[in-house]
Amino acid sequence: MSLISVKNNIGIPKYKQIVYSVERAINSKEIVKGDSLPSINSIKNRFSLSRDTVLAAYNELKTRGIVESIPGKGYYVKSENLEIIQKVFLLFDEFNSFKEDLYNSFLENLDDNIHVDIYFHHFNKKLFNSLIHDNIGNYNYYVIMPGNLQDTNNVIKKLPHDKVYILDQVHDDLKQYPSIYQNFEKDIYESLINALPHLKKYKKIVLLFPKEKQPLGMLKGFQKFRKEFDFPYEVINRLEDRDPNIGEAYLILDDRSLIVILKKIRDMDLSIGRDIGIISYNDTLLKEIVEGGITTISTDFKGMGKRLAQMLMNNQKLTIENSNGLILRKSL
Repeated sequence: MSLISVKNNIGIPKYKQIVYSVERAINSKEIVKGDSLPSINSIKNRFSLSRDTVLAAYNELKTRGIVESIPGKGYYVKSENLEIIQKVFLLFDEFNSFKEDLYNSFLENLDDNIHVDIYFHHFNKKLFNSLIHDNIGNYNYYVIMPGNLQDTNNVIKKLPHDKVYILDQVHDDLKQYPSIYQNFEKDIYESLINALPHLKKYKKIVLLFPKEKQPLGMLKGFQKFRKEFDFPYEVINRLEDRDPNIGEAYLILDDRSLIVILKKIRDMDLSIGRDIGIISYNDTLLKEIVEGGITTISTDFKGMGKRLAQMLMNNQKLTIENSNGLILRKSL
């Protein structure tokens, strides 16, 4: 019996008949992982089909992860798991504890027949471009966290427009895509206003802002706050060469720098909250406990993951600003 069966006038699109033929062959163990499939030309000629019809069938199987194409050789069975209906390309800037919350929430709220492959670009533009370019046509959806990389639409626009979702930071050239984003400027500004009664006991607020990784909106929100309230301030890009002074409050945007300043404060025998104020960005379980609790400005990463899953499964094209707020603890 031939592997592929295509019949006329049965009410089933011919590309779907090719898909069903491959699925039946895998179920019956007629073909297994690693086996080759008939060439596009052989199916086209045998059943008098267009090349696009055969290619549509193979592309559907490819995006589900069932087959793979090897340039110059053809199509092969990649997986015998026919339960995977859709595949998601998920590109993060980096992985940390709060991104893990986002990722786990996303997976927990997806249907079981949706498979997710996660990648990281580590703020490397060349790697970012390569990961997207190498996966064009391999997935049903592309969820992309560009971070602070600029001009990313130059490569993103090569993907099917209706399959792209942007996460976390949305630059001006990406606003045409559905997204769930953080409004960093507003979040910093409003959180500092809410913290103002506690900040007033300090002489100066110091923002640690390494511009290579952090969103520019954070700096804009900070500058807006200090100008409006005429608050003494300083912006620095590293802590290694600086010792904290009594009466300073620090806004720390990454966890590694938080550890550095906590160690400096301890080594100088100063008191967190009394001598030195600390506000950290992005909440974690550890920040609830360490030094009696670290004040944080944080978005709802679990909520972001849940909303993203709902958007994909319902094919929603929305632009959603994720919730954010100040969590006041002993460090301020």
